[in-house]
Amino acid sequence: MRKCLRCHEEMVENLDVKVDMQGYGIRITTKGVFGTTVEKPKVAVCPKCGEVSLYIENFKSIK
Repeated sequence: MRKCLRCHEEMVENLDVKVDMQGYGIRITTKGVFGTTVEKPKVAVCPKCGEVSLYIENFKSIK
């Protein structure tokens, strides 16, 4: 359960982000033009104030 940093309301999680008019989405990669994909980010939105938060679930893989 993620809480909004602004108003502390419970956020709606596990949403996706897409590039406008494209189905490709975005991804987190290592540095460089052809970087290895680390994780596909997920989105959480606060239903009270509209704050948007990007996060990855498997963050331990980047340590």
